[in-house]
Amino acid sequence: MFPVGGVGVMLLLVAVSGLACGLLALVLRPRLGWLSALSIAGFVWSIAVIASITLIPANGAPGIVAAEGRLTTCSWDIGGPAPDGFWIFSGGQRLLNMVVFVPAGVLLVLACARWRAAWVLVPFGLAGLAAYSIGIEATQLALARIDRACDVTDVIDNVTGAALGVGIGIVLALVLRPWRYRRTT
Repeated sequence: MFPVGGVGVMLLLVAVSGLACGLLALVLRPRLGWLSALSIAGFVWSIAVIASITLIPANGAPGIVAAEGRLTTCSWDIGGPAPDGFWIFSGGQRLLNMVVFVPAGVLLVLACARWRAAWVLVPFGLAGLAAYSIGIEATQLALARIDRACDVTDVIDNVTGAALGVGIGIVLALVLRPWRYRRTT
């Protein structure tokens, strides 16, 4: 039996990971400056939030999920029926899947923009976010006890959100110019 679940557990994990990432930002700030420190810590936090809301059972601990009721493959019904989002966010699950990856894309760009290699790091980071989404869906398929379903549409929506976030991050980086804060030694 999977012993935990529900929105309360998700929110607790989001808060605890937020505190840990706040401490990370404080540690990074003297070396990188406030913008890069907050961007890196925020990126790590967004990844933790995504894991919390996608890998914790949404409706409490599901107990035992019978092997007969478990899916053996991911759904390839692209754009097919999707349930409503959580009560915290109105709108459908597809919109929620996209929106949850936008901050990761934005913060990825802001975290990398201070380095000259950002033009390489950001595309690799976007590919990493796509791989992370695929890993989440594979985990949802493999662990029937978390009572989640693997869906290729989720990957498409997640990557769309991350790419949208990268676009927003590029605009923000041009405005905030994090490369101004490079440490010179």
